[in-house]
Amino acid sequence: MLTEQAVVSAITILEDGQLQVRRSRRIFDNGVQLAEQYHRHVLTPGDSLVQEDPRVGAIATLLWTPAVIQAYRDQQAKNRL
Repeated sequence: MLTEQAVVSAITILEDGQLQVRRSRRIFDNGVQLAEQYHRHVLTPGDSLVQEDPRVGAIATLLWTPAVIQAYRDQQAKNRL
């Protein structure tokens, strides 16, 4: 019997406070993994966490203090000049 599992398999914190999130989609046949696909996306300090896995939200909530969010925005504004 084929089954599918979707999980957040990695959460990486970057120096500037961004979070890289890797989702894995795994296909099993009678408990034996046949395939795995990855999808990555990046969240920047202050992004909405509504659609995110609870673990991602918990990390972002701890990491993204007002000071971190402001520092990220200041750096982005500086990079545009």
